[in-house]
Parts: sequence; C-alpha cells; structure tokens
Amino acid sequence: MNDKWANPQKMWDERFSQQEPVYGEAPNSFLADQVKTRLRPGMKLLLPGDGYGRNGIWLAKQGFDVHTVDLSPVGVERARKAATAAHITMTIEQADLATWHWPENQFDAVAAIFLHVPPEVRAKVHAGMLRCVKTGGLILFEVFSTEQLKHSSGGPKQIDLLYTTELLRRDFAEAEPLELAEKEVHIHEGHMHSGPAAVVQAVFRK
Repeated sequence: MNDKWANPQKMWDERFSQQEPVYGEAPNSFLADQVKTRLRPGMKLLLPGDGYGRNGIWLAKQGFDVHTVDLSPVGVERARKAATAAHITMTIEQADLATWHWPENQFDAVAAIFLHVPPEVRAKVHAGMLRCVKTGGLILFEVFSTEQLKHSSGGPKQIDLLYTTELLRRDFAEAEPLELAEKEVHIHEGHMHSGPAAVVQAVFRK
C-alpha cells in the first residue's frame, strides 16, 4: 500500500492543515441531488469521514440534524471552527470508524462521500452504517470506482481501496438497492478532486 495510506491520520492531518480547503467548500453534487429528491430537512443524518465539515456544515444550513465523525483531529477542529463561524449547531466527533461505537437505529440516513477505508475494516464499517440507520433509512454512497485508476482527478491509487457495484451489493445484501451504478462524471471539488472521474453512486434502503 502507498506509504501515505500506511498512516491515514497523518495523511489527512497534513491535507486539512493546508490553508486552502483541498476539496473545496461547496457540497458534493451527488449529495446535493439526494437532498432534493430523497431527504427532507429535519432528518437526522450521519456523515462518516466528513473531514473539515464541507458536506456536514452545508447540510446543517439546510435544516438537517447533522452528526459528523472523522479520523483527523485537524479536520475536526477546522470543522468545529467553521460551524461556529456559521452560527450552526451540529455534532462533530473525532474517532476511528473502525473502532467507533456505531449507535443502533438512530439516523434517518448515512451519507458516505468519498469514504475509502482499508479492505480489512470495510465490511465492519459498512455493517455499522446499516446498523445505525432506522428501518426504512437510507445509506448514500459516492465513492471512486476501480476505473478511477485511469484518471488523475483524485482518490486512492490502490485498487483495494476502490469500489465496484458488486462489492457494495455484497456488503449491503440485507438492504434494498434503490440506486446502484458505476458512472463517469466530472467533479469540481477543490484542487484535489477535479476533472473526469469514475465513481460508484449508490442508495440503499434498510
């Protein structure tokens, strides 16, 4: 595995220490589309791996009850400062998702946006996502697919950190797939996510 992924907390701390928001400040486009079609203000949402709070803060501004969890103390502190500056209230927690205590039946939806975790903990993290949503709740994904290795627009360069529809279908076999597709898109999310990209977009219902 690439050296930087050998110590992911250090890698994310370094990225989130940069003055410029490396993934921009606007919300993820797929997530914004889901807000228009599947989510309603007032819902309780969990965003694992939300970094410096880009998506979580935007959702809180739209009237959602937001809880974010991220590995990076630097990202979490930056998110807290940004939320305070925006005069919004949300829960921002620092934790390793591999060891975090996932609550049961607490959230209306989980949104995993470019959350790439090592394969040895991925099934555990995905099981936690399924456990923490209420019956009828949604799990939303936009992640880089294995085809992203052809592009230079961001994401891991290790194939075992990337996704396929089959992998997600297997991990969420107990849920109903409402949307599940590999797509070629164009992303505009700061200088580290920019250009043509290969992604998996998915929505599962518990």
